[in-house]
Amino acid sequence: MSRSIAIFYEQQHWFKPLFAELDRRGTPYMKIDATAHGYAIEEHPERRFSLVLNRMSPSAWNRGHGDCIFYTLGFLEHLEQRSVRVINGLRAFRTELSKAAQLSLLDSLELPYPKARVIHRASQAVAAVHGLRWPIVVKPNIGGSGAGVRRFDSPEAREAAARAGELALGLDSTALVQEFIPARGSHIVRVEVLNGKFLYAIKVHITGETFDLCPADICRTTSGTELNRAACPVDAPKTGLRVEGYEPPPDVIDDVERVMNHAGIELGGIEYIIDDRDGQRLYYDINALSNFVADGLNVVGFDPFVKLVDWLESEAAEADARTEKLALAGAR
Repeated sequence: MSRSIAIFYEQQHWFKPLFAELDRRGTPYMKIDATAHGYAIEEHPERRFSLVLNRMSPSAWNRGHGDCIFYTLGFLEHLEQRSVRVINGLRAFRTELSKAAQLSLLDSLELPYPKARVIHRASQAVAAVHGLRWPIVVKPNIGGSGAGVRRFDSPEAREAAARAGELALGLDSTALVQEFIPARGSHIVRVEVLNGKFLYAIKVHITGETFDLCPADICRTTSGTELNRAACPVDAPKTGLRVEGYEPPPDVIDDVERVMNHAGIELGGIEYIIDDRDGQRLYYDINALSNFVADGLNVVGFDPFVKLVDWLESEAAEADARTEKLALAGAR
C-alpha cells in the first residue's frame, strides 16, 4: 500500500486490539484522535489515505466529547466529496446517531421492533405513553452504551421524573418513549457484520440493572470464566454481565444483512431480544460502531480483529489500485 489506513476514533481504550494487530503486521496506518483533530478545507486527504475507518462513537457526549459528534458529520462529508474510501461513512454514521431513524428503517423493511414514540420535550413524555405497554423506557435519541436510559414501571414515576426535569433527552433534545421488553431467557443477542456480511453473534446475559451492554466491556463467560484481560479494556465496568458465542437462525442473518445494506453500515452490529410475554423477536439497536467482544478467540472461536485487518488491507489495496489507475489515465 502506498498510502496509510486512517483510523478515526474518540474512545481511547476500545481500539487497542485493532492497533495492536496493525502494529504486529507492520501495516501502515495513522491514528486520528477526533478530540484533537482539525483539517484545512483545501487539503487533499485522498493523497494521504488509502481509506478512512470511522470509529466515532455516539456515546462521546457521555465522556464530555459531544462536540466531536457534529464535527464528524462535516469531516465525513469532506472526505466523501474528495472520493476518499470511507468505511461506515456519512450515511452509516447518520443512522448510528438516531435511534428514531433506526426504528423508522426497521419499520420500512417490515421488521419487528419495540413500539415507541419520539418526543423533543420532557413535557411530551406523559402523553407519549398512550398505546404503549408498561413498563416503558425513555432513551436519548443520540445514545450509546446505555447512556441516559431510564426505566419507569408506573405512570406516577414517569410523571414525577418529567416534572422534576429528570428525563434525559440527550445531545439533540430528542428522545424515544419506548416499551420495555422483558427478555426471554434473560439475554439479548448481538449479531456482528464485516463487509456487510455475517461475522459472528453472541448472547449477552443481562442482569436487568444496566442498559450498557457494550460487548468489549464484558469480561466473563457464561461459565464464570474470566476472559483474557489483555482483550478487555482497562476501564471495563464490573457489570456482572456474561457472554457466550451463539449461532442465530438463518432468517436473523438475512434480516441483519438487509438492514446493514440499507443503512450503509459495513462494520457493525444489530441487537435483538425475544419478548418473554409473547415470544416475538424484536430488533431494537443498530450499531455502526463495533468494538467486538473481548477475547473473541475464547468466545466465538476466532479473533475478529484479525479478520478486520485482513479486510482493511484488502480494501486499502483496492483503493490504491483505483487511484493508480485514475492517475495513469490522467497522465495519458
